[in-house]
Amino acid sequence: MKKFFLFGISIVLLACQQQSNTDLKTLYSLPKKLKEVSGITYFPETNMIYTLEDSGNKNEIYALNPEGKLEKTIAITNAVNTDWEDITKDKEGNIYIGDFGNNDNKRQDLCIYKVAKGELNKENAVSEYKVSFSYPEQTEFPPKKKELFYDVEGFFEQNGYFYLFTKNRSKGFDGTAFIYKIKNAPGTQEAVRIGKFKTCNNYNHCVLTSATISPDGKKVALLSHDKIVLFKDFTGNQFHKGSQTEISLNHFSQKEAIVFKDNNTLFIADEKTNKIGGNVYEFKLK
Repeated sequence: MKKFFLFGISIVLLACQQQSNTDLKTLYSLPKKLKEVSGITYFPETNMIYTLEDSGNKNEIYALNPEGKLEKTIAITNAVNTDWEDITKDKEGNIYIGDFGNNDNKRQDLCIYKVAKGELNKENAVSEYKVSFSYPEQTEFPPKKKELFYDVEGFFEQNGYFYLFTKNRSKGFDGTAFIYKIKNAPGTQEAVRIGKFKTCNNYNHCVLTSATISPDGKKVALLSHDKIVLFKDFTGNQFHKGSQTEISLNHFSQKEAIVFKDNNTLFIADEKTNKIGGNVYEFKLK
């Protein structure tokens, strides 16, 4: 959904490891028609990025070549863009669209669409199936303002499950985020909460807007407007129980999308707001 975005700049200190990095390299500007990019995924075999836009936009995904040119537009004919907030793929190259944006924590129609790899060659594609889900901890729609935990803007698929990282919109923001697990299977299910962690207590700098896992499964990167939270040295899907490192990007913008290019390199995209952003960047982990 369209967001009221504040451009406050402040120094944020987290109670975790700190790393500073200035190597955010601008690769290209996004096509002008893509004004509200909310997620990206990457196909190394074609060197193409696939992206989408959030609520109020079309039920389409877009393929960008390495120069940032729009190679193809794919309409998903049996899917509705209520609030598409992220896109990911599995190891077979099937794409998944996260229709789980929930700014007001009112929605009861949260879902993920699967688009099979073979459909990506068509102008009009069909979603193979829909995964509908709910959060069992949520009993009010919306909950109290201090309990607005049920928005999500970042997820990935790993070993037959989706992992969702919540965007905390609660009054008195304290950086709390939850990790939910959902089986990659058609039908309706309850998401399972498997973890909880904290970033910092400054919403503008520490609210989570996208998520990705490295090809080797050893790193998880979470995005905020000016930093990356990196999980490493975890066991299984207990991502938050490994090491948690904050990486400052030294660049503040409405960053909404992140994906691993390889095990040590990330692509990041931001929306253009107040003449800032609207680009795809490359960032190398040290």
